[in-house]
Amino acid sequence: MDSPKRLQNVFVVAERPAELNNFYESALGLQLKFRDKDRWIQYGVGGSNVALACREEAVPATSGVVMVFEVDDFTAVAERVAASGGEVLGMRDMGSHGAVMSLRDPEGNIVQLFKRQATPAS
Repeated sequence: MDSPKRLQNVFVVAERPAELNNFYESALGLQLKFRDKDRWIQYGVGGSNVALACREEAVPATSGVVMVFEVDDFTAVAERVAASGGEVLGMRDMGSHGAVMSLRDPEGNIVQLFKRQATPAS
């Protein structure tokens, strides 16, 4: 079984991302890396990312913090998740950004797996 390659992202489900952005930039000094209006505000921290996500962007998460692990593929993940007491909630294709598989762990926490879009062979 392949382990995740790295912790790709951690995001906070935010009620008011634009206001929360001020805190993370001013209080913590995080540097903006990417912003999709007030839907997704992402900062680079070390070799990973920390983001603020509006509720609509965070679905199926509705609150809290979500860990996103980068993997090479989703093959056999659903079977392993179910066998370990979790649940696969679905997959979201984000085009050139890649794809995300959402999972629920046995205690109800949302975890996501991120897979980069395959690069075409030259």
